[in-house]
Amino acid sequence: MAKKQHTSGKGVLPPEKGEQAMIEGILEGSPDAVGVAVIRLNCGCRKMAALDQAGDPASKIIMYRDNAESICDQCSVDHGDFSRVTKQFVSWKSPEPDFYTKKMIVTKVLGTEE
Repeated sequence: MAKKQHTSGKGVLPPEKGEQAMIEGILEGSPDAVGVAVIRLNCGCRKMAALDQAGDPASKIIMYRDNAESICDQCSVDHGDFSRVTKQFVSWKSPEPDFYTKKMIVTKVLGTEE
């Protein structure tokens, strides 16, 4: 399995244990993916999706909550509204895209620059 590098707009942010398992599963099911966007919400739920070389979705958006059967009630209503984001980053698949491609993808997907 390919190594993953985890970066965000402000340095390195490693995924949590549960996130890492989800990232690996998403990458395994998304052969065109160069990375996975990870968005942590203030309720503890997570949103994730694989990204292709152009920064477009390479998988469906996955929402989950560690140690729970389903996402929280608030996420069920607002689908993880942007105003509740606490952390966001891209976990890159090795070999990583070049610096400019990564910067374009992060800006396009997360709205921040590295």
